[in-house]
Amino acid sequence: MNSVATLEHVEISAPVAGEFAPILTPEALSFAGALHREFSETRKKILKAREGNQILIDAGSLPNFLQDTKGIRDTEWKVGEIPADLRDRRVEITGPAGDRKMVINALNSGASTYMADFEDSQSPTWEQTIQGQVNLRDALDRSIRFVSPEGKVYSLNERVATLIVRPRGWHLLEKHVFVDGEPISASLFDFGLFAFHNADKLGTIGTALYFYLPKLESYLEARLWEQVFVRTEERLGLSNGCIKATVLIETLPAAFEMEEILYELRGHIVGLNCGRWDYIFSYIKKLRNHPQFVLPDRAQITMGKAFLASYVNLLIKTCHKRGAYAIGGMSAYIPVRGDEEANSLALLKVRADKEREVMLGHDGTWVAHPGLVQLAKEVFDSWLFGPNQLRVLRDDVNVTRDDLLRVPAGVVTEDGIRTNISVGLCYLESWLAGKGCVPINNLMEDAATAEISRAQLWQWVHHGASLKDGRKVTSDMVGQMIFAEVSSLSQKTKDPRGRARVSLAGEIFERITRESEFPEFLTLAAYDELLALEKASP
Repeated sequence: MNSVATLEHVEISAPVAGEFAPILTPEALSFAGALHREFSETRKKILKAREGNQILIDAGSLPNFLQDTKGIRDTEWKVGEIPADLRDRRVEITGPAGDRKMVINALNSGASTYMADFEDSQSPTWEQTIQGQVNLRDALDRSIRFVSPEGKVYSLNERVATLIVRPRGWHLLEKHVFVDGEPISASLFDFGLFAFHNADKLGTIGTALYFYLPKLESYLEARLWEQVFVRTEERLGLSNGCIKATVLIETLPAAFEMEEILYELRGHIVGLNCGRWDYIFSYIKKLRNHPQFVLPDRAQITMGKAFLASYVNLLIKTCHKRGAYAIGGMSAYIPVRGDEEANSLALLKVRADKEREVMLGHDGTWVAHPGLVQLAKEVFDSWLFGPNQLRVLRDDVNVTRDDLLRVPAGVVTEDGIRTNISVGLCYLESWLAGKGCVPINNLMEDAATAEISRAQLWQWVHHGASLKDGRKVTSDMVGQMIFAEVSSLSQKTKDPRGRARVSLAGEIFERITRESEFPEFLTLAAYDELLALEKASP
């Protein structure tokens, strides 16, 4: 391992040689380190506030719209001007920044924008994290190339998607980098390196620093990002308001503060996104101690029902009221090679999902695979008159707190338990291997769907949910199924390191399912194990 220390006490305990060195310069590290020093204490306070809010919810004070900010919701205001290259967002493709081939394919896909992800679809290994910065730098100067083992060369088309970057959430640390002896905020590390290296370059090609902000739980967390943006513009000599953000509404508390989040970022925000999978996870997590909010099998939790339908309608109404874009979410279905019948069914499901979104008033949508871009584009092209639907104000929508908490009808089944275990274990093993975007059973899974899987298991065990056949879900029942699935996966895995990862994934998964206190994030629970595997790898 190489270790580098700048004059400002920023240290790296990971490799910095080769193509990583131009990313990890003293100047870039000093910039990211300065952001951490200035905003670290505020970040810690907002995380402490999350803990306090959870204590209140556990005690029976359910989430609600804030009385203290009613004035913001009741007065007239709009978000700032939206840049030209963010005015048409009808199809957005997402994928991990650390996969060079995927970056090229996403930019070439024909989508309006590409969200290069450092968060849920990317395992936070040092290799993936810094390679992601290298890939985006090379993409912006158009030098990026990838040659497959078969000799196929990948490079950029003349026309590419607009780049948006998603840094990691406020709750995460980058434990390979230390500022004054403490791990740096992963959010500020990802954001700071990208901004420092690419702000000027983006300006010369007619675009700017655009970001997706994940996992926010309150308007105060949006205020912190606003402060980071302002300071970055000052330090890099950028015009005020040139940094633009889209916020993912993927936590239950944030659904009650959408207008406040838009208001705090009004000079830097262009829209909100329905982060549907994380939103389901957050619903379970936040209401975990209340048996009346136990959810049915994941397959029965659809976007047109109960709390999800209300959340979507409120987001569209809120965005259009304030002149912001409302971006739809991700259908997990992907094209299926070699099975025409399964592929046709997958495409029909994606089309139905996108038709639902566009008819509700969304201005754009997400896809996870280049093969779905044209399908989604056709749906939105057939409905949109112009680049957006800001004219669709959704005055018919009147969402109450009860609407945002309503449980969908459905049942818990043994198949649902086994599916959650299978998806969770398969994903976690891949994540520990350094891959955070994984096709499983013809669905594209990332950390959010793994979080739903383990959260549902915890909820069902904790509350003794009844199966459709009358049996109670118990810790022993789930433990036995996890053991069986680990055994099955191990038998299918020939690589000894792969079998070791399967075993480790089983240990982690069973532990967080059995614990009496709900672990906040699977990725936090497994991060130190990932670091240990990195150190042990040859």
